[in-house]
Amino acid sequence: MAGLPYQALPGFRDFTPDECAVRNYLFEVWRGVARRFGFIEYETPVLEDTGLYLKKSGGELSSQLFRFEDQGGRDVTLRPEVTASLARLVAQHQRNFPKPLKWFEVGACFRYEKPQKGRGREFHQFNVDILGEAGIAADAELISLAIETMLSFGFEKEDFQVRISDRMAWLDFAKKHDIPDESTAEFLSIVDKIDRDTPENLTKKLAVFSLTPDQVRAFMADHEHASTAYRAIAQDLSARGYDGCFELDLSIVRGLAYYTGIVFEVFDRKKSMRAVAGGGRYDTLIHTISDGAVDLPATGFAMGDYVIRNLIEETPHAAILMKAWLMRNSAACDLYLVVADDAKRTEALRLLTDLRQAGIAADMGFSSAKVAKQFQAAERCGARFALVIGDEFPLLSLKVLASRTTENLSALDAVEWLKARLLEPDGPLLA
Repeated sequence: MAGLPYQALPGFRDFTPDECAVRNYLFEVWRGVARRFGFIEYETPVLEDTGLYLKKSGGELSSQLFRFEDQGGRDVTLRPEVTASLARLVAQHQRNFPKPLKWFEVGACFRYEKPQKGRGREFHQFNVDILGEAGIAADAELISLAIETMLSFGFEKEDFQVRISDRMAWLDFAKKHDIPDESTAEFLSIVDKIDRDTPENLTKKLAVFSLTPDQVRAFMADHEHASTAYRAIAQDLSARGYDGCFELDLSIVRGLAYYTGIVFEVFDRKKSMRAVAGGGRYDTLIHTISDGAVDLPATGFAMGDYVIRNLIEETPHAAILMKAWLMRNSAACDLYLVVADDAKRTEALRLLTDLRQAGIAADMGFSSAKVAKQFQAAERCGARFALVIGDEFPLLSLKVLASRTTENLSALDAVEWLKARLLEPDGPLLA
């Protein structure tokens, strides 16, 4: 509101109850899919030693850090991504866990970049990784999980596409064109932005490596350059029934320097926004971060909340699924107690406590109010039922707010009766 002295900083968000409910929906789907695939949850700090991100990140990341000196004189950074933190964690604790590790995290990340559609300075990210497995089956498992995540949000196969590439193909290309190893990261950064750069800038940048845009695009377009790893993954994904959900796209290289092999990104087929998710293999990162003490192959991907939410809202069948979940799960309570006789308020408070202790989400007003206002309060909080306590106590009336029907019950067995009743559907509310 204009005129207030303080508001959320640019690129940061307040989560009102409605917004929090949407966020919880995303988190629940993410966690549900990960657990179905046998992954377990971990968590890392949002504040890390800045050196962790400077060690081997590359691209624009180092210029986007929320970096500062803390009161102890340490150079620290709010994490811009989770993979480096995971590598640090695994290097320290991997001896305590059998391999391979199938881990996931849902948490906040921070990047100082221009806020725009699909991008903020604070965002929540779903990170899924397999560590200690070098075979392509791990990459196929992760791509399968990414596909199932999209399907679980209500998208259909026609709505999205997983575009898969292999940085090894580009490393072979670089060697054939005499690009020095120390310049490979710079070259891959140009490839990563090839569709976003102007023709003039692209031509100028590639000329440094004695290349033309036509040479690079010709390499991308030739599927004969698909690596053996990609072919094996494609066969694996087809065996799982995911034909039509993925394709080879050598323009995908990913911006971070630690990727070493297969990389992929998930896009909506209309290409109306940036990548929904992305990741790939990073076999040397743990070795680098641990200064050679631990060497574990790894592969993973991340999905941010901004883009996936935008895509859900712009895709009718996915939006309907989210709306149905919100109707079932965003209510403040299931049952609202309406005290029609103030003389029975003591009995109402006792019943309220019994209901809550039995695991039922129940609420009532803080003070006396007209019955009509209490019913309005019940509807505002999204309750399914209003339990009316009046002068006929212990006889109670249960109002089904969606259908405006009434059911009678006794306070003597109300708790068990209501626990059973809450399991039953009520038409429009659960449609």
